[in-house]
Amino acid sequence: MGNIYKSEAGKQEVLGQYRQILAGWPVENHQYEVDTKFGPTFIIESGSKDSPPLILLHGSVSNSFTWYGDVAAFSKTHNVYAIDIIGEAGLSAASRPGYESDAYALWLNEIINALKLSSCSIVAMSLGGWMALSFATVYPDKVDNLVLLCPGGLAHEKASFLWKAIFFSLLGKWGQLQTLKLVGGGNTSSSPSSELGEDLRFASLIFKYFKPRTAKMPLFSNQSLRQLTMPIFMLFGDSDQLIPADKSTNRLKQFAQQAKIELLPGTGHLIVSQADRILHFLETEGAVS
Repeated sequence: MGNIYKSEAGKQEVLGQYRQILAGWPVENHQYEVDTKFGPTFIIESGSKDSPPLILLHGSVSNSFTWYGDVAAFSKTHNVYAIDIIGEAGLSAASRPGYESDAYALWLNEIINALKLSSCSIVAMSLGGWMALSFATVYPDKVDNLVLLCPGGLAHEKASFLWKAIFFSLLGKWGQLQTLKLVGGGNTSSSPSSELGEDLRFASLIFKYFKPRTAKMPLFSNQSLRQLTMPIFMLFGDSDQLIPADKSTNRLKQFAQQAKIELLPGTGHLIVSQADRILHFLETEGAVS
């Protein structure tokens, strides 16, 4: 388990800010850890136990703050579990198993078993989307509905994004802002400006002190994707600078013809405030939990 922060002081600043955010979580919740063989995993649970279970997985260089604007809406109709991914800038273990193993599918399965869920729906973004796909291809019977926001693993990541991000990382605070704009596609239409401003401030703090993963998310095999028989809803930004939307959508269509796919105009890799779209899918087209 390596050091995923550039300094201990930086780690404490990021996690201190995160704990302040968690103290003001927008819906009544229970925060706790689940033990796994990959280390403790932090969970924010909200909503009624009588409602269908819904797991939320954020993307890389982030934590469950990703869902701050959506969790209240999700919690009205679902028992929500926002999970901090291991090895990321949250309160879970710093462990980062290799992508090529089945570790992340096993990790998520351990959590679902610990929560005593026979099955659940999953909403997942980017790296979290890759992990959700990894789980769904191995344990398809445990996934009621799969909602993917710009997921990895369907098409190769764009090499140009990595080089731009490395260049901007050398240019201090201005460079951090340019990286965030690159992720967001330079368009804020999918999020209210005040909410996006808070997002960017916290994201900038994480970028300043956190060491991102450098390995690329591997592609799923054709055979794996054929296991995706559950209802699927996928959203991609048409200006995504990290993962090619057209190649990803075409590949999912090829092996999961039941998937509903929407391309969001003028939107980059950062896709937020989509609760209405997602809930409409879950309530009208998704499988009954």
